Amino acid sequence: MKVLIAMSGGVDSAVAALLMKQEGAECAGCTMRLFQKKNAVTDDVEDARQVAQRLSIPFHVASFEEEFRQEVIGRFIEAYEQGQTPNPCIICNRFFKFGALHALGKELGYEDIATGHYARIEQTPEGFVLKKAKDAAKDQSYVLYQLTQEQLEHVHFPLGELTKAEVRAIAEENEFLNAHKSDSQDICF
Repeated sequence: MKVLIAMSGGVDSAVAALLMKQEGAECAGCTMRLFQKKNAVTDDVEDARQVAQRLSIPFHVASFEEEFRQEVIGRFIEAYEQGQTPNPCIICNRFFKFGALHALGKELGYEDIATGHYARIEQTPEGFVLKKAKDAAKDQSYVLYQLTQEQLEHVHFPLGELTKAEVRAIAEENEFLNAHKSDSQDICF
């Protein structure tokens, strides 16, 4: 199994990459440049690159800044101006993590992708079912509800059965530089 790992530079995606590699997958990491934060304290791309080097997996950077500005920020502003309460993470997941990233993975020869989302997938006779994560406080299945059956078939959520404390402990055991990095809690732009 060949898997492209979405690596944000945070602890969750770092541990997701480690777990996929331990599962025996042939892995590569990829950071998507979506939005350049002003006054960023750390360079998330470099954090992700260092974890990939530590895991001895290839690493890629894909720039989708213009597309992100149009598809996510533009739609967010449009919806907000219409009095709606948009959730940009849902749009980003649909267009980028499970759209553009998966397409890039296929171009690079990786049939599946993996992310550090806290969610689970179950295969049933009727198809794939998206399920909540074991860690109810970290569950992210609600921002993944638009995933199609094909996307669910080709994605892995290695953190779905873990708690955040367990993820941090794994990162610490493996001496990842981002083991205690703060979680992103707000809108990324």
